[in-house]
Amino acid sequence: MAIGGTEQAADILQRTGGFLTSPGPRGDYHRLPHGLPIEQQRLKATTASHALLAAGHSVHLDPALNMLAAPDGDRDAAMRYLTQLAERVSAAETSSAVAEVLTEVAAPVHGLLPLARGVIVRSWIASSDLQGAAPGEEPEPLARLGSTANSLSEAARVVLHARNHAARRTQPPATAPAPAAAPAAAAAAAAGRAQSPVSPRR
Repeated sequence: MAIGGTEQAADILQRTGGFLTSPGPRGDYHRLPHGLPIEQQRLKATTASHALLAAGHSVHLDPALNMLAAPDGDRDAAMRYLTQLAERVSAAETSSAVAEVLTEVAAPVHGLLPLARGVIVRSWIASSDLQGAAPGEEPEPLARLGSTANSLSEAARVVLHARNHAARRTQPPATAPAPAAAPAAAAAAAAGRAQSPVSPRR
């Protein structure tokens, strides 16, 4: 999405990136057509942004859309993502907010732990194949990759269990039952004893 700019900038966006003009609360803005594959989005956004820069315009391009980003850009993005998760959970004020972060960590398909497990499993298979090791005959360091993958699966299960616990609505603490009232007869007897006169000593 591009906001503001001149007619020249709008022309560049439309010609080089295929951007569409759309009305917005602060005036017209330009956006890519909906439904484009991510690689097409990156290509069009990168092409348009560099054409704008060449024409002397100021441009901020989301690194996720920049096809010319530095090779370590993905790693930097991953580090920022982990840092944001840590900040989110540190600032959490409700159990549901904690549960949301734990979901990011251990969600069955796109959670961080299952994704990390996938990398370990692929590394185990690739290393075994490259060394020509038959299944079950890998060197001990490679065999331990398999047990590490299982450990990550177990860790994800534990985190999801904690996530489900945190996501439940917190019940108000149970109040202690009020002490049973003394029977009326006992109370009356106690009152009578308190009010009876003391006999004078002879």
